Amino acid sequence: MILGDFLGRGIFNVDGDLWRFQRKMASLELNKYSIRSFAFEIVNYEIKTRLVPLLFLVGSQKDGVLDLQDVFRRFSFDCICRFSFGLDPRCLELSLPMSEFADSFDLASKLSAERAMTVSPLVWKIKRVFNIGSEKKLKEAVSMINVLAQEVIRQKRKMGFFTHKDLLSRFMSSVDDDTYLRDIVISFLLAGRDTVASALTSLFWLVAKHPHVESAIRAEADRVIGANKELTSFEELRELHYLQAAVYESMRLYPPIQFDSKFCQKDDVLPDGTFVRKGTRVTYHPYAMGRIEEIWGFDCLEFKPERWLKDGIFFPENPFKYPVFQAGLRVCLGKEMALVELKCVALSLLRKFHIDLATPNHTPRFSPGLTASFSGGLQIDIPSWNV
Repeated sequence: MILGDFLGRGIFNVDGDLWRFQRKMASLELNKYSIRSFAFEIVNYEIKTRLVPLLFLVGSQKDGVLDLQDVFRRFSFDCICRFSFGLDPRCLELSLPMSEFADSFDLASKLSAERAMTVSPLVWKIKRVFNIGSEKKLKEAVSMINVLAQEVIRQKRKMGFFTHKDLLSRFMSSVDDDTYLRDIVISFLLAGRDTVASALTSLFWLVAKHPHVESAIRAEADRVIGANKELTSFEELRELHYLQAAVYESMRLYPPIQFDSKFCQKDDVLPDGTFVRKGTRVTYHPYAMGRIEEIWGFDCLEFKPERWLKDGIFFPENPFKYPVFQAGLRVCLGKEMALVELKCVALSLLRKFHIDLATPNHTPRFSPGLTASFSGGLQIDIPSWNV
């Protein structure tokens, strides 16, 4: 399989009993209030003690630009490592260090995605057999990931994991297979790091190009939370309907996962009458779907958070119309926590800083990868303060 070396038997790469087990385990854990509170604590800690101080520091400089995409990747990597592993790689500290784990993870993700773009799978399979080129680099990156992940698991087992809050500790109470644990955690790392960074990057690019949206988000926050007051609870976050609409609208136009595929388990017929034979690969494309006039109307190419509001209240669309978080049995289990992270970051930064694009008229291009990312990053002028 294309992702087999990287993701192993993780939830994104298996079906049947293995998928059902991981799905059930993840559902039991991620739906607990305690794990949601833990995630909320981590996100707000990273924002207050690292993300905001970093932007204040660069904002005090006289000139220069900052790659906001890189900042968000570091932020989300710190958050998901603390949430999943109980490990703090400190990638967002003021010196902006980059861990071996993060570098190896990035490279493995990129090279795994490039397998799918080869003319024939024989190309990468032959390179893997002879251990040359990109396949040699992938093998080395995966080996580094394995070593670091296994060390985390070993240390967690040595320390005792029953009193720890992180996701790995919770899984370890039911799974006694280190390789399997590695695969499970790597999958959650992929889901919780790259997708969040991608969504934040697109959101801030769109908001920077639509100043009225930035103003509306700040005005709503001042009304709901109070001017110059900090967010303190989930309940306050739920009352920020315009912010939720802006996040959803951003992902409609720029979904973190631009396309996905499923394989038909048995002969079937689609609603339009198309026959699909067993074993057929069926691909759907959220990026394209978000730009189809028949689905979203004549203004489908416009960034309009208002399309999600009715009398100021946020109303979600049918998930099969908006499959950003998938739909049906495979709907994303981390959806609510991802939204909390996205909204907390957007709220904190937009209330404190004004973001200007370094090249306002530049339209970003995407880099190949398992998740959408801007080629060359998102370059912004040193942020000015809104306070």
